[in-house]
Amino acid sequence: MSLDQKCFTYFKESVDSIALPERFTFPFYYSPHPLCEIAAKELQEHLRTQSDWDHNFGLDSEQKGTAIGKMFGVLVVENDSGELGYLSAFSGKMANGNHHAGFVPPVYDMLTDEGFFKQGTAKIDELTNQIDIEENDTDYLERQEQLAVTKTTASEEIETERESMRQAKKVRKEKRISGKETLSDSDYSILEKDLTRESLHRKHVLRELMIQWEKTIEEALSAKNHFSNHIKDLKLKRKSMSAQLQAKIFDQYHFLNQNGERRNVLDMFIHTPNKVPPSGAGECAAPKLLQYAFMNSLRPVAMAEFWWGESPKSEIRKHEHFYPACRGKCEPILAHMLDGIELDPNPMLINPAEGKELEIVFEDDHLVVVNKPEEFLSVPGKTISDSVYSRMKERYPDATGPLIVHRLDMSTSGLLLIAKTKEANKALQSQFIERTVKKRYTALLEGIVKTDTGMIDLPLRLDIDDRPRQLVCYDHGKPAKTKWKVVERKEGKTRIHFYPITGRTHQLRVHAAHQDGLNAPIIGDDLYGSKSSRLYLHAESISFQHPVTKKPMTIKCPAKF
Repeated sequence: MSLDQKCFTYFKESVDSIALPERFTFPFYYSPHPLCEIAAKELQEHLRTQSDWDHNFGLDSEQKGTAIGKMFGVLVVENDSGELGYLSAFSGKMANGNHHAGFVPPVYDMLTDEGFFKQGTAKIDELTNQIDIEENDTDYLERQEQLAVTKTTASEEIETERESMRQAKKVRKEKRISGKETLSDSDYSILEKDLTRESLHRKHVLRELMIQWEKTIEEALSAKNHFSNHIKDLKLKRKSMSAQLQAKIFDQYHFLNQNGERRNVLDMFIHTPNKVPPSGAGECAAPKLLQYAFMNSLRPVAMAEFWWGESPKSEIRKHEHFYPACRGKCEPILAHMLDGIELDPNPMLINPAEGKELEIVFEDDHLVVVNKPEEFLSVPGKTISDSVYSRMKERYPDATGPLIVHRLDMSTSGLLLIAKTKEANKALQSQFIERTVKKRYTALLEGIVKTDTGMIDLPLRLDIDDRPRQLVCYDHGKPAKTKWKVVERKEGKTRIHFYPITGRTHQLRVHAAHQDGLNAPIIGDDLYGSKSSRLYLHAESISFQHPVTKKPMTIKCPAKF
């Protein structure tokens, strides 16, 4: 029996002619079903025209407040009467709230005034304010300054004394040399004893000075620690309170599946590498949608999620583009919620290289250059062993080297160096390390890039909550630089040459798509743009020094697009 279907939305557009999918959406890699596309279009029209709440998505330059884009989800469902409709959800909170007409509610509402979350955060805020006050206390700041000045003065005086000792040592050496030439043996013996006593005295003075300053620094440190230890205790208390509050929050998240089985989110993540859920787990659109469907006897038919608004600074999110569910936060939850539901095949388990051949572009006794097709692994993956490496291992069973010198993304086609010997591999690897290998890629971008040439400098790191996506991160990212040059602009697309200076994972894809890069995704980029027949990125030229003959070599293989 349905409990509450006020979030069930009937299609405005007729969908009678659209066949239902045979299986439910595999949430981590999909093309949206036509029913989901219609539902998303209707929800997007609602977002454009509604006036019930106000949220700055970054689409209106005159709107006040911080721009925050959101991920939305639609779940096509069938009710007890066999009628089709859809549910709508947003990830996290929106317009400073969790509840908005037409959207499914959160699995657990942290924002209720009487809830423990607000009470807990209020206590944590009190501690934070107290810490801030004590860190800016005048006496504490004076003790910090006094300690810093004491250390600096001690270092300067000790170094001055050491320099004085070095000069005195030079003088004593000169006296010894002069004494040997001018003094009798007995007088020179007396001089030597005097100089030794002087040396020992200077060492004693330095030791006493260091002991004195060590004591003074210890006193200054103790005076500062009188304050800082209390601040440290407050921070540890805040950290403990935050951890306890987070655990209590997660304990409220219980998720259903079609069999009515309920599991706690803490239990779901116990077997993950970190053992605990990441922050925000359970607040994404997908689990919200499925939870509401199971609670209200609605049969899930198909699901899709899309981004609405301005992209975050670190991630790449394009307005109105569809995206898969994030693995880091959602995979353990959705594994439970979708248990027993037949899903579309997981493409990660399908060998994309089946039926494809590796073209040999160049070969001699030391190395091979192959033209890798798109959707072909460079090295074996977790579930698929077929790769350039495995094919080359089979072709050259007597090769002594590790074969693979560098890699291309699975979706990228183009030239790949293969070393037949250890010596060749080592020599080629050193060229990559020294960045003397020059590569040129051809890509076809969505949209028109107006500038003709440029350099992109955006550091990258792995998005640990949504592997294998990469994030732009200035704090923890590795340097990533790409030169580029426009080749042609035609029919709303840009053909471009990329000259990577570094070789980070997904570097060219992120640098093309990111708003601080070219803001024009590579066509067919299913991670940072939109799916197509293929990823239009090809490594078409590579220049290097032959590992044995030392002759410069340039191998080319034009793109087929």
